[in-house]
Amino acid sequence: MKTLQETIETRRSVRTFDGNELKAEDKKAIEEYFSEPTNPFGVDVAFKILDAKENDFSSAVIVGEKQYLAAKVKRVENFEIACGYSFENVSLFAASLGVGTVMLAASLSRATLEKAMEVKEDEVMPVGSPIGYPGSKMSIRETLMRKALKADERKPFEKLFFQNDFNTPLKEEDAGIYKGALSALRLAPSATNGQPWRAVVVGEAVHFAEVKTMKDSPIGDVQKFDMGIALSHFDLMRKEQGIKGKFTFETPGIELPKNALYIATFRKE
Repeated sequence: MKTLQETIETRRSVRTFDGNELKAEDKKAIEEYFSEPTNPFGVDVAFKILDAKENDFSSAVIVGEKQYLAAKVKRVENFEIACGYSFENVSLFAASLGVGTVMLAASLSRATLEKAMEVKEDEVMPVGSPIGYPGSKMSIRETLMRKALKADERKPFEKLFFQNDFNTPLKEEDAGIYKGALSALRLAPSATNGQPWRAVVVGEAVHFAEVKTMKDSPIGDVQKFDMGIALSHFDLMRKEQGIKGKFTFETPGIELPKNALYIATFRKE
C-alpha cells in the first residue's frame, strides 16, 4: 500500500479501465473504509459499489468500467463540502490499493445511478465514479481530455495561499507547519481543473475560501464539492504529520478575494 504522500502525488483521475471487476479483498477493504464516518462536518454520506451492467450505468467519457462508486447525502447545511471530503477520502484510500476512480457529475447516467442508490426527495447524489483497475494504456479520448483540461497542471503555491490577509502571497518555504498540508491541498482534483480554493494562514489558524466562477446546479454548488476535496487533502496530511486541531465555521474578519465565499477554518489545538 502506498503512503499518503505517494498516493496524493501519483494519483490521477482514471477514465480507461482494464475491464475487470474489483478483487474481492479490495472491494471488501473499500466497503469497510466507507462504512465508517468519513468527514468532520457531522454530515452522513452513504456509499455503495454497484455493478455497471446490472444497473445499466454508463458514461460517454469512460472505457472498460465494470463497477461504479456512488454517494448520496441529505440536503443539509454543508452537504456539498461533506460529500466532497468523504468521496475524496474514499478515492484516496482506493488509490492506495491501486484502484482508480474519477469523479463525474454531468457525464454519467444520473437517473439510473440515483435509482440504484434509492435517492429520496430530501437527498441528492452529487457525484458518481467508475471504480476499478487502470488500463495499461489511456484511450485516445482520455488523452485528449487530459490535455484539454491541463489535468496535470496546478496554480503556483503563492497564487492559492496567503499570509495574514488575502493580499499577501505565502511562499512555500514560509508556510511553516502547514507546508505539507497546503502542498497536498494544492494537488487536489477539481471540476474542469478550476482549483477554486484559496487559504490564508493567520497565526496557527487557516481560513479557507471558495472563488466562485460556476453557477449552482440542481445538485448544489459544485465548487463547494471541490472545496470538500481540497479540505480532505489538507486534513489527511495534517493528521499524518501529527498536527492536532479541528475545523470550525466562524467569521474570520478578513476581507475575502473578489467573488469569494468563506468556507471553513482549521484551528490548531
